[in-house]
Amino acid sequence: MTVTKKVGRPKKFDRDDALLKAIGVFWKQGYEGASMKLLTDEMGINSPSLYAEFGDKHALYLEAIERYAQNDACAPLVALETEPDIAKAVRAFFEAAIDYSTHHESGARGCFLATCVATSAGHIDGTATLLRDAIETTDTRIAARFDMEKARGTLPASFSSRDQAKLLFDLRQGIVFRARAGYSQAELTADISKCVDAVMAPALCPTATA
Repeated sequence: MTVTKKVGRPKKFDRDDALLKAIGVFWKQGYEGASMKLLTDEMGINSPSLYAEFGDKHALYLEAIERYAQNDACAPLVALETEPDIAKAVRAFFEAAIDYSTHHESGARGCFLATCVATSAGHIDGTATLLRDAIETTDTRIAARFDMEKARGTLPASFSSRDQAKLLFDLRQGIVFRARAGYSQAELTADISKCVDAVMAPALCPTATA
């Protein structure tokens, strides 16, 4: 007797695309406001498929945070790391932050971590750890960029890479917070020079204590 091997049912959706759409729902609605119906409708899958692929809503939310932190949130960092001139790199960082805060494909504004994840960190298990990891990873990457410039001699030895990295990140958070409130790209861009000057100030006054 010939035994026919059953072939597993092929997936009818793109997993990563579905996850990105879930991010959009959580971003706009918040964790509590993102109902299973909203999630499944936007992701283009049914409830059984969601549970089978991602687990429950909580597990989906944590994976969405990791996906965003590792990918979407990197655009400003890539801009900072790829522009050779450090002052221009800092400006590019802010420009990239403004761009994705005002033109995300989901229609959401601001930053997923700042406007959604941060508000759930106190009561959704696992969220605070992921948020802290994302912040510390960002601080480390920014500081490494400044350290590289210090090694090259384009930034003074007194330049506190870690402190200015935190300042750069915190200024970015202010920008995305304003974007969430509806400030336009033009309005946000108007303040970039002030932000760049604040971050680069220790380089302009190398004798000052950073």
